Amino acid sequence: MEGTIYSIIPALIMLVLVLLTRKVLLSLGIGIIVGALFIHDFNVISSLQEIWSVFYSIFISDGALNIGDLQLIGFLLLLGVMTAFLQASGGSKAFGDWMISRIKTRRGAQFMAPILGIIIFIDDYFNALAVGQIARPLTDRHRISRAKLAYFIDSTSAPVTVLSPISSWGAYLIGLVGGLVVVTDLQPLEAFVQMIPYNLYAVGALVLVFLVATFNLNVGPMRKHEELAQETGEVIPAGAKVPGDLTNTFEPSQKGKIYHLLVPIIALLVATILSMFITGANASGDTVTILSIFENTNVNFSLFIGGIVAVVVALLMYLMQANSDAKTGLVFVEGIKAMLPAIYILLLAWMIGSIISTLQTGEYLAQVVENANISSNLLPLLFFVIAGFMALATGTSWGTFGIMLPIAADVMTIADVSLLIPSLAAVLAGAVFGDHCSPISDTTVLSSTGAGSNHIDHVITQLPYALIVAVASAIGYLLIGLTSQLYLGLIITLVLIVLISVIVHKLSTK
Repeated sequence: MEGTIYSIIPALIMLVLVLLTRKVLLSLGIGIIVGALFIHDFNVISSLQEIWSVFYSIFISDGALNIGDLQLIGFLLLLGVMTAFLQASGGSKAFGDWMISRIKTRRGAQFMAPILGIIIFIDDYFNALAVGQIARPLTDRHRISRAKLAYFIDSTSAPVTVLSPISSWGAYLIGLVGGLVVVTDLQPLEAFVQMIPYNLYAVGALVLVFLVATFNLNVGPMRKHEELAQETGEVIPAGAKVPGDLTNTFEPSQKGKIYHLLVPIIALLVATILSMFITGANASGDTVTILSIFENTNVNFSLFIGGIVAVVVALLMYLMQANSDAKTGLVFVEGIKAMLPAIYILLLAWMIGSIISTLQTGEYLAQVVENANISSNLLPLLFFVIAGFMALATGTSWGTFGIMLPIAADVMTIADVSLLIPSLAAVLAGAVFGDHCSPISDTTVLSSTGAGSNHIDHVITQLPYALIVAVASAIGYLLIGLTSQLYLGLIITLVLIVLISVIVHKLSTK
């Protein structure tokens, strides 16, 4: 069933179950089982072996430890421990008290997360987890739901990194694009920069984030979360399982100071960024440039090193408080336990991603595009839609980039080379859109983790906002194809997003 229409069934089953049951582990597990059965023509023994092999390969691959995955898991555990120390030391509470005395409006608090998201543009993983740690004390105090914080984080992390040439995403994409624009006179970096204004979804998502913060737009399920937070102060619905939440575990120290939170986070930022530059420079060979550093940097290793440094600093600062050493072991244990739900989701997401890769779901969707006899005017729109569905089903933006960008380049070189840059940008836009909607996306999992939000709450509450931008972007790509007026698509997309935001705001205030 590999590479056929049947290959999309396991992904569809998983997505439908997630939305119907809201039980992400159950839904992922069923998707994995169905996918394995499809791979082995419903041979139960072979399917069980496939499931074990996929799980085993997360930790050991080709006879060696899968260091990258283990480092990311280790970083999540370290993040949980650091969060526990920040709370137990009273640093989170002190920072919240300090910030609330300076940012006195709920609107100001909502602006803080996306602004931080744009500032921390180096990597989406790093962005999602770091912004959550910094913004959460303030948004909690202003009764902003964790679901909205997760939306702010997720809708700035991937969009800003896919637009920035100086980021892990940017370096990867410049490397991919380099071999695809040989029919033009453009250099790889020049081509990437030209793609930025045509990446309609990424630009639109960033614009909508600030419109949401400005007008306090609560669309669909987000309204219930925000009303609960504002009326009761409960930023998380009662009974929701939340990774990294230690609200009822520790009584914060009354001796906590702002620096008990800021110093460990600064240590995390500095150590991670420094490690990214060092690993990137060491792997760049004789020619070391900013782009080569980001292209070759080891993100997971850098996060792991940053996590170790941050935990050590947080531990030392916690031990400096009188009578704190008696609870040190408890803080470690509870911090690790708090991150286990996020790790369970991540492990199953990796497993179903591997199953879907074996089923060649992405290749099937790509083949549909190549075989479609469609007017070249509609191809930018088609690439956006197919890339979106591929990223939604597979949970990977980067995999979608790798499959769809070469296909888009080949098709447009023959069909209409003047639409090459917009079509490549449409693939990037669609991949980020699908990534935002996918419950098995790494970035989606880490955004809910960083915000301390229930994972499915985050997926469901973000979906209406993603669809608003996606619909506006689709209209933009249609106009680009029909008129060849490249900037017209961007202008119309942004106008539609602003118009929808104003209408929603007026309806909500009646």
